[in-house]
Amino acid sequence: MKTTQAMTWAAVMSAVFTLGGCAGAQSSPGQQGVDEPLENTYWKLVTLDAQPTPVVEGKREAHIVLHTPDASTQNSRVAGSTGCNRLMGEYHHDEHELSFDRLATTRMACPGEAGSLERDFLATLNDVSGWQIEGKTLTLTDEQGVSRARLEAVHLY
Repeated sequence: MKTTQAMTWAAVMSAVFTLGGCAGAQSSPGQQGVDEPLENTYWKLVTLDAQPTPVVEGKREAHIVLHTPDASTQNSRVAGSTGCNRLMGEYHHDEHELSFDRLATTRMACPGEAGSLERDFLATLNDVSGWQIEGKTLTLTDEQGVSRARLEAVHLY
């Protein structure tokens, strides 16, 4: 009798683990449908005005991180890279609107592709007025609702 109970118990546990494993496998693709948070996410620049953005060898990839407002100052800070220089400044957002203010960069020389990317990225950030997140993709739009930049969430660890 103990052997029958042990076999039944083993069969039940095997079924639980098998079904649990299947449920876990099925939920993975569904997790891609979960939107990344706007703030405290590393957003890698993928396209500017529908054109793929280059990664310049020896330079950091263009990206932004919108930091949660500091409780003591209530400032919303943006930091990142233009693909050549470090980027910093402020941002303001609500449910649909997003704007950048007081953007500044370090002053390293950015010849060729790196310089073009930096100029275009900064110009785009200055034109942004809206945003939308779908899964791991952040789209920045201008006042007319035209997509100006697409960024993808990158998990650093």
